[in-house]
Amino acid sequence: MIEPLFPPGLLLFLVVLLPLVGNRGHGLLVLGLPLSTLALVWSMPADYLLTLSFMGLELTPVSISATGRLFATVFALMAFAGALYGFHQASKLEMVAGLVNAGSAIGVSLAGDLITLFVFWELLALSSTLVLWAANTSEARRASMRYLLVHLFGGMVLLAGIAGHVVATGSVALVPLQADSVAHWLLLGGLLVNAGAPPLSAWVADAYPEASPSGTVFLSAFTTKTAVFALIMIFPGETVLIGVGLYMMFYGIIYALLENDIRRILAYSIVNQVGFMLTAIGIGTEMALNGAAAHAFAHIIYKALLLMAAGAVLYRTGKRKCTDLGGLFQSMPWTTLLGIVGALSISAFPLTSGFISKSMISQAAVDQQLVAVWLALVAGSAGVFLHAGIKFPWFVFFQQDSGLRPPEPPANMLWAMALFAFGCLALGFYPAPLYAMLPYPVNYTPYTGAHLVAQLQLLLFAGLAFFIMLPQLKRSLTISLDFDWFYRRWLKRLSTILVDQSSQAQQCLEVTGRRRIERLNRWLVKHLGLNSPFARGLPTGSMVLWVTVLLWLLLLVFYR
Repeated sequence: MIEPLFPPGLLLFLVVLLPLVGNRGHGLLVLGLPLSTLALVWSMPADYLLTLSFMGLELTPVSISATGRLFATVFALMAFAGALYGFHQASKLEMVAGLVNAGSAIGVSLAGDLITLFVFWELLALSSTLVLWAANTSEARRASMRYLLVHLFGGMVLLAGIAGHVVATGSVALVPLQADSVAHWLLLGGLLVNAGAPPLSAWVADAYPEASPSGTVFLSAFTTKTAVFALIMIFPGETVLIGVGLYMMFYGIIYALLENDIRRILAYSIVNQVGFMLTAIGIGTEMALNGAAAHAFAHIIYKALLLMAAGAVLYRTGKRKCTDLGGLFQSMPWTTLLGIVGALSISAFPLTSGFISKSMISQAAVDQQLVAVWLALVAGSAGVFLHAGIKFPWFVFFQQDSGLRPPEPPANMLWAMALFAFGCLALGFYPAPLYAMLPYPVNYTPYTGAHLVAQLQLLLFAGLAFFIMLPQLKRSLTISLDFDWFYRRWLKRLSTILVDQSSQAQQCLEVTGRRRIERLNRWLVKHLGLNSPFARGLPTGSMVLWVTVLLWLLLLVFYR
């Protein structure tokens, strides 16, 4: 057993050395660091704690829990697969940012206190922004700024909640809480921003599709799932999460069905799938929390696989609209096959990873006799099959032939897809290793006659409905307006007005300040024979005036 003196996620930060190594060291660094991090996580003893004192607070930068080890494991696997997928295609900036992103997520999953969680939380936001920026397109740069603003806002809300909690309790320990105070509501709200919860769900579909093919794969795994981890640890059983989760499920389904962009379809599907996890966290029983953790693990793998397939199509064709694609199975058979494995997994088809994880959430609702929640979960499962299980592969690889005949993507992309396709099937055939890592003992058998018959019936009738309604589901060149329209249009307009008003106010203050300064200068010269330091010109006088105003405000706040 190893007892490191630093958070294991920091090991991935060594990727910043990438610009200094040659081509031979490139592969060793970007593929070796995730595997080394995974080995380090599993070499640490259970319940290991690394503690230190900081400003009178007891911090725990490393805390090995079953839930934390589970999330750290899948984050490290995702880092390896993402690095393999983008091995030849990703820029050095994107690769560095992607692995730092993974390291930050691992830092969150192994944090034992709120301060450590917050530090890695903000590093996660900054590195995600760089992943977007690395796509080097005007759309990606604008999306990265919107992404950063949303997550800086979420970070401020989270920090306010943490500060209020520390003031009230004197503790920063990462322990279960209840949303019973303003501070705890702020803490919950900050976590939900990263989870893609309403009303800010739109940042997922706004940002992720604008990254490069490999960048989108990195982004899909970490931000929303670290939020799921934090909610499992801090707010298990918070019933408001049931309503939030159900909203996210159907919001994601509706927008994914309306969408024409294949990567936006899968981005909205992320929100939908996180909705299942939040619903389980809100139910809060051991079965439900096991289901949320297992589904997060499975989701990272099959959603990355789907986005890898979409990225391969974009890489080879340069097209991302359903209306521009079709018939690609003829020249991209391996991509088609591996993408279908991901589509079956997200649809919870028997013998895939989605079946052995999502069914635990439904069972938790049944155990608690939450009939309405169970019915909503069933309807949500049918919707998932419609938009991700059938719509995505049908419109991309089949439907009417687009005439495109792109070749298969490079070997590194195919190997990454094959690795995760194997993971989807392996967990579906043999879920015991995953169940053994869950936070609570698992007393659940997914493959029973009732489960199999019910799920196959659901998938059969959902598929039948898709093909019956196929004329209505065919997409056209439209744009779906989401809540981000408000902060992309109206908030921009509002900010312009505020800037104009503040400029006018500043000019008014500067004129008033000049008069006051000139009057003060004349008084000093007349009575004391001194030249005022404020009389050097408007810029200096204006600066001093504002500093004086700020000092007075501080005095009023802290010494009132």
